[in-house]
Amino acid sequence: MNFIDAITLEVADTEAAGRFYSTAFGLDNQLRLRASQEPSTGFRGYTLSLTVSQPANVDALVDAAIAAGATVIKPAAKSMWGYGGTVQAPDGAIWKIATSAKKNTGPATREIDDIVLLLGVADVAASKKFYVEHGLTVGKSFGRMYVEFESGSDPVKLALYRRKALAKDAGVSPEGTGSHRIAICGAAPYTDPDGFAWETATLAAQS
Repeated sequence: MNFIDAITLEVADTEAAGRFYSTAFGLDNQLRLRASQEPSTGFRGYTLSLTVSQPANVDALVDAAIAAGATVIKPAAKSMWGYGGTVQAPDGAIWKIATSAKKNTGPATREIDDIVLLLGVADVAASKKFYVEHGLTVGKSFGRMYVEFESGSDPVKLALYRRKALAKDAGVSPEGTGSHRIAICGAAPYTDPDGFAWETATLAAQS
């Protein structure tokens, strides 16, 4: 099996990014940061999602992110799927905070149930085939629209979405050039059809 052990975000200032993610989301072990000045403009082709148990938790995390320096892209609001909003971290990464629940069931907390890395891809079926060939197991699949892979007990889930649809969901234009500014830490190093790089834990630590 080939699960995600961690996500490496390439940022201009690792100390500032570390403070943001610890303060806003309480993320430490799930994220790694490394300095990079690789050019990147517009949509980077991915989003990171934090799924929580109730709307109040969405609001708590969005408020914490804003207080730590994030910019609101889509204010938290109800939808046919639940409740959620999108923010952009100071380093440029786009985060969606959401829940499928429509009502609160308890006091607000900042507890995160799941972290999901959504890759915006040109051809969902082709990317799905690529990842299956590299050891991932499909958990959910909706034709050429969306694929989610089994994550086992690993801290980050992986899903594939069409690039334009993912950008629309995030609330940004799909256009973008340059580096994705992200690397995925897994069992083996390779690069997928859309240019997303996977690294072993050893390679990630040496970068």
